[in-house]
Order: sequence, then C-alpha cells, then structure tokens
Amino acid sequence: MAKHIFVIGGVLSSLGKGIASSSIGLLLKKMGYKVVMQKFDPYLNVDPGTMSPFQHGEVFVTDDGAETDLDLGHYERFIGIPLTRNSNSTSGQIYEKVLTKERRGDYLGKTVQVIPHVTDEIKQLIRDIAHDKDIVITEIGGTVGDIESLPFLEAIRQFRLEVGPENTLFVFLTYVPYIAAAGELKTKPTQHSTTKLREIGIQPDILLCRSEKPFNDEIRSKIALFTNVQKSRVINAIDVETIYEVPRVYMQANLHEKICEHFHLQQNRIDFSDWDRIIDNIKNPDQEVIIAVCGKYVEHQDAYKSVGAALIHAAADGRFKLNIRWVDSEKTFSQKDIEKELAGVDGILIPGGFGVRGIEGKIAIARYARENRIPYFGICLGMQIAVIEYARNICALPDAHSSEFRESSGNPVIHLMEDQKYIAKMGGTMRLGAYPCQLKQDSLAWRIYRKELISERHRHRYEVNNSYRDILEKNGMKISGLSPDNILVEIVEIPDHPFFIGVQFHPEFKSRPDCVQPIFREFVKTAAELRYK
Repeated sequence: MAKHIFVIGGVLSSLGKGIASSSIGLLLKKMGYKVVMQKFDPYLNVDPGTMSPFQHGEVFVTDDGAETDLDLGHYERFIGIPLTRNSNSTSGQIYEKVLTKERRGDYLGKTVQVIPHVTDEIKQLIRDIAHDKDIVITEIGGTVGDIESLPFLEAIRQFRLEVGPENTLFVFLTYVPYIAAAGELKTKPTQHSTTKLREIGIQPDILLCRSEKPFNDEIRSKIALFTNVQKSRVINAIDVETIYEVPRVYMQANLHEKICEHFHLQQNRIDFSDWDRIIDNIKNPDQEVIIAVCGKYVEHQDAYKSVGAALIHAAADGRFKLNIRWVDSEKTFSQKDIEKELAGVDGILIPGGFGVRGIEGKIAIARYARENRIPYFGICLGMQIAVIEYARNICALPDAHSSEFRESSGNPVIHLMEDQKYIAKMGGTMRLGAYPCQLKQDSLAWRIYRKELISERHRHRYEVNNSYRDILEKNGMKISGLSPDNILVEIVEIPDHPFFIGVQFHPEFKSRPDCVQPIFREFVKTAAELRYK
C-alpha cells in the first residue's frame, strides 16, 4: 500500500508548509518514487474561486479546471507533475458532500456528526488519491490550535490507527524565533505547539524547525527532550535566499533518509545537479533585467504568485538577476505618472484579474509599451487590455471597451460569447482548465512554441469579440492563436514590435524551474537583450 506523509503546521501561519511539503515531494520523486500531493484547506468556502486575492492570494487552476489553493502551484513546480481537483479539498466541499448524502438518506436516519461522518469523508479523500502511488503527501492547512483544522487532524489521527504507524509519518513544521535582545533562539513556541498537537492525539515523527539562524546541538537536544521526538529527527529548517534551496537544506539534513527509514523503503541515490544549477543561476546571475508587473493587487504579491515564479524561472534560465517592479495600475493614469513608474524597465507584464478597478491605468500602460517599443506580455485580462488599447488608438474606435467594464460601450471588442456552445462547458460563464490552441506558423507564438498545437490553462469569462477580428488584423494586430474550431481568439501580437504578445490563457501555471514556460523565457530573454543592446 501507499505510504502517507502528513505535514502539519504550528506556532504561526505562513511558515511555509507548502514549500516544506513540495521539497519533501521533490526529494522522494528524485529517489524514484511515484509521489502525489494534496492539500486540505479548513475554510468553509467550497473553493477559493470567489475569494478576494487580497485575502487568499492567487487561485491556482489545474488542467481539469479546478480552482485551488496556491500551494498546488508550489507542488507542481517542485515535483513537476500536473495535479487534479483531487489534490485540493476544503471544509466547504467536505461538508457539502456530507449534507448531500444526509438529504439523500444515505445515512439511514442516523445522527450526522463530525465524527465519524466528516472524518470518514476526509479519510476517503486520502485513500482515493493514493491509487497507483508509492507516497502520498498531505498538507493540513491552518495552524494547530485552530478550531477549523480539528476535523482534519482527528481524521489523520484515526487514519494512522487504521493503516499503522509504519505506513504514516507526521511531519510538524514549527518556529524557533531568534530574540535579538536576548541574543538567543527560543524553543518554547515549538514546545507548546507540539504539546498542543499531542493533546489532539498526534505525536510528530519529524520536526522541521524554521529559524533565522542555525541552532546548535544543545538547542536540538532541548527540543527533542520536550517534544518527545528523536534528536536525529529534529531538523533545523534554516531560512534560505531562495525557496528552491529548501530541498537542498533538507537533503543535507538527511530528511529523505529518515523518511525511508521510517517507511522501510530503499534509499536510492539522488541526482541533484539540475536543481543545483537552478539555484546557482538564481544566486549568481550575470546581468540584471527589470520587469514591471502592473496590476491592482500588487500590495499583496501572493495574488501573482505563479507569475512571479515563472519570471524567476525564466530569469534563472538566462542567468539574469530578476528585479520585479510592482506597479499599481489604480494609481497610474497620466503620461507623466506612467513615465515615472516605468522609467528604466526592460519589459512590461500585465497579469490577469477581474473587475473594473485599475483598468484605465492598465490600458495607458499597454499603450506606453506599444508606443515606446518596450517588450509587452499580457496575460488573460492583460491580453484583453492590449486589444482594447489597440482598438481605441490604432483602429480609431475611441469608445472600444470590454462589456465587463462598460455594458453600454458602442464597440465591445471584449464580450461574453453568450451565443456560443462553450457556455455549457464553462459552468455558467467561466472557461476553466486546459484548452487547445492552434498556432499560425508565421508568428511570434510559433517561433516561441515551435509546434502547431498547444494546450494551456484558462480562467476567464470574457472573450475577444469576433466581430472585430477583421478590423484589428487590417490595422496590423495579428491573431496568431485560435481554438481549433477557429471560434476563440487565444493569442494576439503586434508583428512590427520587438516583443508584443497577449494570451487569453494563464501560461504561468505550467512553468517549472527545470522546465521554463516558453513565452516567459522569450519575454525575459528579449527584455534583457534589448537592455544590453
């Protein structure tokens, strides 16, 4: 049967359970094991699709169209395996299933309770994802002590009793703060959070102790004594310069060997050379490149987590030092403001988003990029912005807009395709997940991908209005990517510009540090080349 690793967090949030889980997954995958990952989120929303990016960060989309937690992006980027909707479940989804069964009469009149009905549902999700896998890594969202997480912790406590300790491993991520005034690391938060976990009935097998500074053998011994964890299994998860160093820290601490020992698995050799090369490229770049990311959520950069990661991958691939300049599109309207905000940037990227706030700022930024021949990359809404700007200022349609933002627009170059068959597949009006795209051979898109048919992930409602395709193309905008049936516009570009491309999909979701997304690679490369030309 599959072996199960459960990653739990203590002390405080944002310690990096997602990165810790992903790093463990990478090491085990490199040892030759078939790994799958899943995340349990304790909030009652059915999924994060309707949650504000300011609260939740980005919504990561899988090939099968699931709107999921951003940690799934970390999982995919580290283990390099596409995940599905089975890899993310929320309390909302689980309670919805239980209540649906209750209304249907599946429980035969029994009193429906958290134990056993909710916990049974959670355990079934853990079993379901384990099919044909060697190791399942399950991250429990939230922090020990949160009421919301208790059903999940109770479920994995029961799960260990059912499948045995030899098939389950509890990894507890805690925090060992450095108190500058005292000049020392403090173990008490780790002691208390571990005690709280043990009160729930879970004894951690391995401790990952986040700290700003390395701790000595005395600290390790103290933590082991008061947490009832073997000293050799207390691992100092020291802060690093880039998240891609975390697996190397764990490997140096022999975490992978301790996991194999616990499960009685063969300890295969790990070839880390490709990952070391990525780390070296990030930490020791040759030249700098400055990319402006222009959006309305820039104060909360988790909203653009995958975009930032894809830019890092592309910069590392070219051995460039990446400098991201976050530009708030709500504050950028006048030409003078734009020139000040974008002075010295090598490339401009407008990512996806919803809602009218900041739209005119984005349109002005797209115009600035086009007129000043600065490499431009528009993603989803960023592509629609490019079309609106081009229609207004090149196609002489000054009232061009998206019906999302102005229903009364005389020229809705972006609109809802309510008459199209795709609506039934979109769950109302949203196009979600992987869709194919046919590329035209004499295009920038073709030169980037070097293939005729690609597949990328989507998350949007509005489409380019086909009524305006002719006028856009007659005035010099090239539609270089279409759905195979020629109905949906997927990619636009401006051929006489050094690099100007907009895509309706979200290519950032498929970028990996060891397999860079092609458009991001070419965008960053071109921006850097023009900087040093």
